[in-house]
Amino acid sequence: MEKIASFQINHLLLERGIFVSRRDTTPQGDELTTFDIRLTRPNREPAADPAALHTIEHLAATYLRNDPQWRDRVVYWGPMGCCTGSYLILQGHLESADILPLMRRMFAFIADFSGEIPGATARDCGNYTFNDLEGARRLAARFLSEVLANPAAENLNYPQ
Repeated sequence: MEKIASFQINHLLLERGIFVSRRDTTPQGDELTTFDIRLTRPNREPAADPAALHTIEHLAATYLRNDPQWRDRVVYWGPMGCCTGSYLILQGHLESADILPLMRRMFAFIADFSGEIPGATARDCGNYTFNDLEGARRLAARFLSEVLANPAAENLNYPQ
């Protein structure tokens, strides 16, 4: 079998950031951009705690689907199995810089969130007790201040 594109990225050089992972065109002609939102440096620092990443999933998906500028373009937000980040799929031909303001607002929302986690009930989630709001807030605040506040080229482009 052919190695898929995401397994061809050199994870030993990959930094935290926002990366265009792929672009696809639907049979109807809609272009979709998949973003790799990398919260930790793979294989060089600890992966995100899965419960915190699950909480980020709930908060990010809720935020994105309620954002008045972007909600109609949101296809998907979900965590990576390796727990080093999440994928975001948006309609359109987009670059990492195009979504920086959105990601800054969203991660600020997560970093400052208090109260009940949206969808974290037995009725709404398949593993509702598997959440860590404080861990999610810390991870979001760190990503916001250390990466999104002033991203360098290596935070917006995959390593060559």
